Amino acid sequence: MRNIKIIYENDRGESVVISNTFPYLLKSFIGGDGAEANITSSKGVGQDGSTITNVNLKERHLQIIGVIKDMDKSTLIKRKAKLLQVFNPKVQGWLQYEYGDVKKRIRCQVESAPTFSMPFNVFSVLYFVVDLVAPNPYWQDITQSKAEIAIWRGAFEFPIELISEGIEIGFREPSLIINVENKGDVHCGMKVQFKALATVVNPSLFNIDTREYFKINKSMVAGEIITVTTHFQNKRVELNKNGVVSNAFNWIDFTSTFLQLDPGDNLFRYDADEGIDSLEVDIYYNPQYLGV
Repeated sequence: MRNIKIIYENDRGESVVISNTFPYLLKSFIGGDGAEANITSSKGVGQDGSTITNVNLKERHLQIIGVIKDMDKSTLIKRKAKLLQVFNPKVQGWLQYEYGDVKKRIRCQVESAPTFSMPFNVFSVLYFVVDLVAPNPYWQDITQSKAEIAIWRGAFEFPIELISEGIEIGFREPSLIINVENKGDVHCGMKVQFKALATVVNPSLFNIDTREYFKINKSMVAGEIITVTTHFQNKRVELNKNGVVSNAFNWIDFTSTFLQLDPGDNLFRYDADEGIDSLEVDIYYNPQYLGV
C-alpha cells in the first residue's frame, strides 16, 4: 500500500492516520473501488432472457489491514488502545483516502472493531484488521464545490485617483444563467441558497435542460436567506432570519421539484416575480464517485 494514506475520524473528533510509515502501517485496503449492484428484473411469458426494471447499489464494505510496531511494550499497548477508541462501533465517522492527487472521503460505520494478532515470538509487532460499512456507497470530494449564479464583483483598485464623477467599487454580475459541472459518476443532490439584498418576491431556480424548477412562494426581505437541500433522504427548506433558522417547507410551490445534478453539465437560471436584481444565488454540491 505504498503512498496510500487512510485517515479515519469519528464523530467525537478522534482520528488516526494509517499510511506507509509506522506506528500504523497500512498493509491492505479492500473495497475502495467497484460497486456491487442490486438488479431487479422481470420476465414475460415466452420471453428469452429478462427485462431489467431497476438497478441500485448495495452498501460498500471496507476492510483495513495494518501493522502496529513499537519496541516499547507499554507504547504498543497504548497504540492498540487508540485504535479501539477511534474505531468505536457506537460512533460513526468519515474515512478519507489519499493517493497522489486523489483525495476522497466516505461516510462509515464500524462493522467490526479492530481485532489484533501477534506473530510468534515477535513482541514489538501487532497486526490489526478493521471492518467498516458505508451505507451510502459513493465516495465524495474532500471539499464541497460551489457555484455562484448572481454575485458582486470587486472593482476597487490601488493606486487610486479621486474624480468628481465618483468611483465604482463593485458591480453586479449580469448573467442569470450558470453551468454547474458535476464531475461525479452519478447524479447528486445539492444545497441552494437564495439571499435577499432587498425585497425579493417568490425566488426560483429553473433547470433549462429538464424544464424542472424549484420555487419559493414568499416575499423575502433584506438579509433573509432561504436554503433548499435536495439530497436523497435529506430534503429540507430552511429560513435564516437574523441568525434564527426555522422550517420553511410550507412556502414551497406545490409544482416544485427537488432538483438534482446529472453527471456533466447542468444549466440553471434563477428568477423572481419581483426584485430579481436584489437576489443572490449560491449552489453547493458534492460529486459522487463509484470508486477511488
